[in-house]
Amino acid sequence: MLPSFHRAPGSPPFLIAGPCVIESEAMCLSIAERLRKIGAELDLPVIFKASFDKANRTSVSGFRGHGIEEGLRVLEKVRHETGLPVLTDVHLPDQVAAVAEVVDMLQTPAFLARQTDLIMAAAASGRPVNIKKAQFMAPPDMAAVLGKAQAAAENAGVADPQIMLCERGSTFGYNNLVVDMRGLVIMREMGAPVVFDATHSVQLPGGGGDRSLGQRQFVEPLARAAMAVGVDGLFMETHPDPDSALSDGPNMVPLAELPALLRKIVAIAALN
Repeated sequence: MLPSFHRAPGSPPFLIAGPCVIESEAMCLSIAERLRKIGAELDLPVIFKASFDKANRTSVSGFRGHGIEEGLRVLEKVRHETGLPVLTDVHLPDQVAAVAEVVDMLQTPAFLARQTDLIMAAAASGRPVNIKKAQFMAPPDMAAVLGKAQAAAENAGVADPQIMLCERGSTFGYNNLVVDMRGLVIMREMGAPVVFDATHSVQLPGGGGDRSLGQRQFVEPLARAAMAVGVDGLFMETHPDPDSALSDGPNMVPLAELPALLRKIVAIAALN
């Protein structure tokens, strides 16, 4: 069951977490089961996230995933065996219908925040949608994106559209991102729940030439700061061994370190 996306004062945020990409069924099930236990221990609503395709890899040699058919099969199994709601990315409007049949929540990638057809198709599906703010967009720009999504949902007859806006850092020169915490406040004032993507915000896009790098040591301080500012949800990619992950390893949180980090987040959330 999906949580309430608007966080009540003093309550914990919802957590979107999982590996960057579906590497294998066994790994996804293992990570999801651990996340389920962490969520139960901390009274933290968890949504399992994994991508069936990473369509925006830096290099053609980067691992993209196993494709939509296999990816949806794995996500459906995770949902059935763990009871966790599941989320995945959609990159094209014609993927939306098939994906929405299986997952509980859709996500649109940051690079595609200005792709009107994709945003509107996702919102019209009736599923909750997490819209990532593009690295090249200012927070106020997301009002227009939110307007597109809300209009599409209304036109499709969606009774209670649940559209979230997600901060994942802004381009700062070459191969670097920064987070302006004012943006979280600005987007929350638009009336939509706001999610902070703590792991992609420490990415160094293209920093490795044919791949992106990352600074995972800054995930915790940024997540703590975002929670103190006031967000409704957190997004964190996690992996048992990030250094061997097939995608985005440098900015992922080691799974074994996640409980301690989340305990700090829950404590901060209780204060605001």
